[in-house]
Amino acid sequence: MQPMTAPSTSSSSPSPTGNALLWLVAIGFFMQTLDATIVNTALPAMARSLGESPLRMQSVIVAYSLTMAILIPASGWIADRFGTRRIYLCAIVLFALGSLFCALSQSLTQLVASRVVQGMGGALLLPVGRLAVLRGFPRDQFLRAMSFVAVPGLIGPLLGPTLGGWLVQVASWHWIFFINLPVAVLGCVATLVWMPDAQAHTIGRFDLSGYALLAFGMAAVSLSLDGLSSLGLRQASVVVLLIFGLASLVAYWLHALRRPDPLFSPSLFEVASLRVGLLGNLFARIGSSCMPFLIPLLLQVSMGFSPAQAGMMLLPVALAGMAAKPVVTRLILWAGYRRVLVVNTLAVGLVMASFGLASPEQPLALLILQLACFGAVNSMQFTAMNTVTLKDMDSAVASSGNSLLSMVQMLAMGLGVAAAGAVLAGYTGFFGGETDGATALRSFHATFATMGLVTMASAWIFWQLQPDDRRTPDEVKPVKPLETDAVDNV
Repeated sequence: MQPMTAPSTSSSSPSPTGNALLWLVAIGFFMQTLDATIVNTALPAMARSLGESPLRMQSVIVAYSLTMAILIPASGWIADRFGTRRIYLCAIVLFALGSLFCALSQSLTQLVASRVVQGMGGALLLPVGRLAVLRGFPRDQFLRAMSFVAVPGLIGPLLGPTLGGWLVQVASWHWIFFINLPVAVLGCVATLVWMPDAQAHTIGRFDLSGYALLAFGMAAVSLSLDGLSSLGLRQASVVVLLIFGLASLVAYWLHALRRPDPLFSPSLFEVASLRVGLLGNLFARIGSSCMPFLIPLLLQVSMGFSPAQAGMMLLPVALAGMAAKPVVTRLILWAGYRRVLVVNTLAVGLVMASFGLASPEQPLALLILQLACFGAVNSMQFTAMNTVTLKDMDSAVASSGNSLLSMVQMLAMGLGVAAAGAVLAGYTGFFGGETDGATALRSFHATFATMGLVTMASAWIFWQLQPDDRRTPDEVKPVKPLETDAVDNV
């Protein structure tokens, strides 16, 4: 795609400054999405270096996703309060510092803490960049501008696993973080030169108490799941943390009901498609979002693939996902949202469970076909889920609904990896520990089957949609939050 030119005074006059702004935001998006996927193939190498089990490294991914989920609700207010240039610059600096700390980490605890810093920067990069584009381009060019910005988000996940595996093999896992530093330096300079310092004229009060309840609830629920495996928490501590987290989320809901300006108004849930879409996104993603974590581990730990080979094996997932995007529109027109989502959710779960039959003796062509099938049905699932969630939002609440969906997506990704890690740890103990490759393979088989069943169970949620819920071609085009476009293709 050719970069579009931003107008300064009219929609026809080119503006080099506007063009540079698009490239700046696109590169920031590329950094964030690349780093969300580049880690997956490097986890076994990280585990060996840090003296950890490769089957208990999910905290590295959970920390990043959870931090992003927690910061998304506050990102818009922060940019309005302090200005887009200042916050975008801070986002790049935080991302670079987090990357540096990750590369220098000497223990899993240090690495997880560094991923939190990195996630803080990543959580602000695209929302603030999107806000700068929104304020810098006329409304009739905003969609084209954001389409250009989204392209690197599709390239990042395509390159991430392969680049991560290659860097681990030819250098070391530290370089998957070091490569962010020169890009961050260029981004800081470009931000100071080309990023407009836009601030909102009127800034509403930030619901700090509501934000604290929501953030603590998300963190406690995620950490309780992660504590079953990687954190080593005892069962009683996990239960207490889970209860406190759920209580905090309920307290936020009650708080939002009585506050005139909550972070997310309960009135959003009066829209039936949004209710179903959000809950479906949450539970379907808890199942399927574990796959970018589990597949590289399976290939390297139990099937003898090198890091570079494991990274290359994820290419069919991304390519098939991109190729399947146009198909889902025609399917929805023909069968409606409910039928497509129910059938496709079952298909995603079945394909996930089919990895329970994977073995080192399996023909390579069959494994590639299996990965491509998962990429295709998973991509269709995300497009249909996101579209049905936002399709009935009016303009007054579309931004809030979009942010809520983005938060739910990132939260579900963290929960999915944490849940898969807990299930994998449980099966590993049941089958006698990590004594040999065959034992680990049985644990992987059982985990894939379990997470596939979790995904299939969410089909009941989508069954609650209206049976005749069909739309015109324009209405079923993907209108996903750009923060997670890239992850949808992994």
